[in-house]
Amino acid sequence: MSRSLWRIFVTGLLLVVPAWTTYLILSALFLTLNELVTNLMGGRLPYDVPGLGLLLLVGLVLIVGGVTTHVVGQRLVTYLEEKLDQIPLVRSIYLTMKGMTDILNFRSRFGQSTVIAFPFPRDGLWALGFVMGHAPQVLQVSPIDRLLMVFVPTAIHPFTGYLAFVPEKQVHPLNLPAEDAMKIEFSAGLFKPASGWLQPPHV
Repeated sequence: MSRSLWRIFVTGLLLVVPAWTTYLILSALFLTLNELVTNLMGGRLPYDVPGLGLLLLVGLVLIVGGVTTHVVGQRLVTYLEEKLDQIPLVRSIYLTMKGMTDILNFRSRFGQSTVIAFPFPRDGLWALGFVMGHAPQVLQVSPIDRLLMVFVPTAIHPFTGYLAFVPEKQVHPLNLPAEDAMKIEFSAGLFKPASGWLQPPHV
């Protein structure tokens, strides 16, 4: 009973913390933009515009998104991230928040992947991984079996990790959704998926 309640609590915590953090950040941006516009207008607007802060926030997000989709914008983001990485406290906060938001992209990229267990980084140790497909033909050098590309994520950023080329016979598919696999990864094993997840997936 206590283990079941703990699993439910951890599951709820992993959902509430990113959602609440996102709400606080968006609220702060909303209020900041409202206050900025009010100050620029001399302390008061000529007329009330309902949702002005929300419109400004959406516009800001679209502008930032538009800039970062271009090569110059991507280089600027990379440069700024390198500078932030040199500031210890800021680096910790930024990487934590970036890791949380990138989980959404992780779902879209890896959500359909097969979750597997395989020996890593050596025999006797096991890791969770995501099968990304068969390795390119030029890399099929194993005389034993066909190689698969397996991505092994590392906390706290879901896009950092290892790309392993694993013989297909060493891969053990699990009855585990990609999202639950990430919860196990980021909770350091505290998240407990439903029983039977170590079994092969149902066909």
